Amino acid sequence: MSRRAQLLFVYGTLQRHGGAHYLLAGQATFLGPAWLQGRLYEVNGYPAAVLSDHPRDRIRGELYRMHQAEVLLARLDAYEEIGPQFPEPFEYRRVQVSVTDNHQTRLNAWTYLYNRDTARLSPLTSGHWLPPGTEI
Repeated sequence: MSRRAQLLFVYGTLQRHGGAHYLLAGQATFLGPAWLQGRLYEVNGYPAAVLSDHPRDRIRGELYRMHQAEVLLARLDAYEEIGPQFPEPFEYRRVQVSVTDNHQTRLNAWTYLYNRDTARLSPLTSGHWLPPGTEI
């Protein structure tokens, strides 16, 4: 995948209904819903995504076009506590993945995947995360 990907796939607190969406304000344009081939888990009130090969494992989220990818990704890395100022192993890792939009087009996008063991986490079988008390 191109290292110059300008797209961002979010599935948790960075979504429009999430508490950290303010980080994207003015920095990215919402393109619409999309999905990632993966599994979603609950971690203390926020979601964790891991890739999966199982065809029924889909994570629903949102796709954005970043205005200045390097600037926004640095900001999001700090939010996700990735970088030399944070202790390793990091809880998340930023990777490029293939996502599918509502037009069934596959696109390359950055996302944050969970970087720890999921054995003790509760799966979110719907593949969709909402903050507690949120209705959309």
